[in-house]
Amino acid sequence: MSAQPERQQRRRPTVFLLLPLILFGALALLFVFRLGDGDPSKVPSALIGREVPEFDLAGVEGLNGPDGPVPGFSSQTLKQGRISVVNVWASWCAPCREEHPLLVALSQDKRFDLYGLNYKDEAQNARRFLGRFGNPFKAVGADASGRTGIDWGVYGVPETFVVGRDGRIVYKHVGPISQASLASDLMPQIEKALAGQ
Repeated sequence: MSAQPERQQRRRPTVFLLLPLILFGALALLFVFRLGDGDPSKVPSALIGREVPEFDLAGVEGLNGPDGPVPGFSSQTLKQGRISVVNVWASWCAPCREEHPLLVALSQDKRFDLYGLNYKDEAQNARRFLGRFGNPFKAVGADASGRTGIDWGVYGVPETFVVGRDGRIVYKHVGPISQASLASDLMPQIEKALAGQ
């Protein structure tokens, strides 16, 4: 009679020891399947359809272009009746280097304005980056504290926004622009904005 309760007591600790292992295995499987699910560049933005957040950024200190100092920009700049593309970048961002030649090419299209939001960067590093790779931006705002980026809902750099003529955000691209995403995502969104859709 005493042998049966003793066996039950031995089984209980074994089950209790296996329970955390079983739970861990189930969570690991869930993470593995969910990590491969979805496209991180399709992260939704709560700002789509809303006016750009209020901001006023000074230019990157000491950044000069062919016509003198490169200015900063503000939310009012983006409400002047032209389509704007705002690229959030930093000199310390490796993917920003990858996409930069595409931004330089994109800046040749004079139907819209391309702005750079320099995120959590030092002025000398930003100047060096643009000096080496070229400055495709009409204006470059220095967001040294990252506060404006937070207001824009930036998850990380690079990110690119298309802003309509009325200053409303119409599209957000998360991650570096590639030749494929430029052709399939960004340019169609810019064309839609230009067409007033």
